[in-house]
Amino acid sequence: MTSGLVEQVRAYGGPTPVPFVPEVRAYLAPEPVGLWDRTAGEYRSAEPPPFWAFAWPGGQGLARYLLDHPEAVAGRRVLDLATGSGLVAIAAARAGAARVRAVDVDPVATVAVTLNAAANGVAVEVSTVDILDGDAGDAEVVLAGDAFYSAPLAGRVLAFLRRARRGGAVVLVGDPDREFLPRRLFTAVAGYDVPTRPVLEDVSVRRTTIWRLG
Repeated sequence: MTSGLVEQVRAYGGPTPVPFVPEVRAYLAPEPVGLWDRTAGEYRSAEPPPFWAFAWPGGQGLARYLLDHPEAVAGRRVLDLATGSGLVAIAAARAGAARVRAVDVDPVATVAVTLNAAANGVAVEVSTVDILDGDAGDAEVVLAGDAFYSAPLAGRVLAFLRRARRGGAVVLVGDPDREFLPRRLFTAVAGYDVPTRPVLEDVSVRRTTIWRLG
């Protein structure tokens, strides 16, 4: 980890309990900070907004599900796709996964995952990589929290998850009713009312469903 990236994460303060998953602590943006505040009020490809600094409802719901149902991952090799803060990966590790790998394309996010995992006393393998055109390797469970928020990304994520499912992996998705999730391909296994920040979601609670592919 480079010191500059570590300082970007630590600029938000110390790890704090995640609202819907208080068993997990993470470096998160404080309540007054909006999604684009850290990037001069606009999205710039060279300096993307700190998506990792927020506990999105899909990830919070999926993490809650894993802690409530540890048998979903206990003793299994787990891959957390587009991990962000690492919340879902950390929950999987706490639930007894044999091994957890977390991937994200944002190098600051993967530094945040490393720091967050250490703060929670769990082991998570972290990679800064785009694996969506590949496969899930030897993962027995593939997790995706809030990954269907845009059409181009949703198409790539779905193709990856379907390959993982055909390869024998269990695929679980946490989704707060995003437009681009093809629900017909999934079976709902749980639902939660997840508290959210109006600055992010325009509402204070999002109904979040945990879906199983195939």
